[in-house]
Amino acid sequence: MSLTSELKGEIARQNPRSVAEARAECAVLLRFAGGLHVVGGRILIEAEVDSEIVAKRLQVFLEHLYRAECQVIIVSGGALRKGNRFIVRVVKDADQIARLTGLLDTAGRPVRGLPAAIVGGGFSEAAAAWRGAFLARGSLVEPGRSSSLEVTCPGPETAVALVGCARRLGAVGKSRDVRGASRVTVRDSEAIATLLQALGAPETFAKWQLQREKREARGSANRLANFDDANLRRSARAAVAASARVRRAFEILGDDVPQHLREAGELRIEHKQASLEELGQKADPPMTKDAVAGRIRRLLALADKVAAETGVPPTEAALTDEPFVD
Repeated sequence: MSLTSELKGEIARQNPRSVAEARAECAVLLRFAGGLHVVGGRILIEAEVDSEIVAKRLQVFLEHLYRAECQVIIVSGGALRKGNRFIVRVVKDADQIARLTGLLDTAGRPVRGLPAAIVGGGFSEAAAAWRGAFLARGSLVEPGRSSSLEVTCPGPETAVALVGCARRLGAVGKSRDVRGASRVTVRDSEAIATLLQALGAPETFAKWQLQREKREARGSANRLANFDDANLRRSARAAVAASARVRRAFEILGDDVPQHLREAGELRIEHKQASLEELGQKADPPMTKDAVAGRIRRLLALADKVAAETGVPPTEAALTDEPFVD
């Protein structure tokens, strides 16, 4: 089951803490589920959702809060839209119920945003609004590069109102138009966590948080592995380059190479990609990596000095692009 389905199920199983919260959630659920229609001057209430448990919750709200007579109609999925859809229809007195929910203004016209009681409400109304909006048209993407909590809105006015509700809950959401549809998107992980807790979904929040921590742990491990690989490649390239310079130093100095410097140089040539620590272990007697590095450094300095005095190419002339190819 997806996180979206789990979150909707967890929200739909909650009992509202007050009548005000239930009314706010019911109104927003109707608004975002496209529940209000004006046909031939008559008001119809017919909301469409993608979950049976959400449809049942809306039906219970309408029947208990407004004594509405409702029916739930199941529409089977087809080629273009997979999965069943559930339509909650108010059979009679739809105009009266629409006024009671606040979805009609005093002039009897559908409100363009959200009811004034919700827009001007506090934390509990804002949380209820987000529950209703998410149940109607929300989605939660698992933590990752594109992690988000998103709600598709019926219009830009409702999107702005929902952003305001998120702000009252302590989260930042952004309103944007995507292919002609208004959406409110929350991408920041901390903001998503804040909303999940405000929605009252501890189980989904715990699962989402665990996936987020696993994702971050994998990302950290990958970054460290890449860092280590890069360091190893740089060390190997430096070792191969040093080997080429040592070979050139032997050509410049000929037999005039001090024995202790020759031994270190020969180790470098024989083991091109070995680290300085590994070279020190192979020496007889063993040496520290600093001792090996010091002897090779003095060998190259001596050869470059002789090259400068005799006018021949220095040790760096032995370097080509080849040792630096990954």
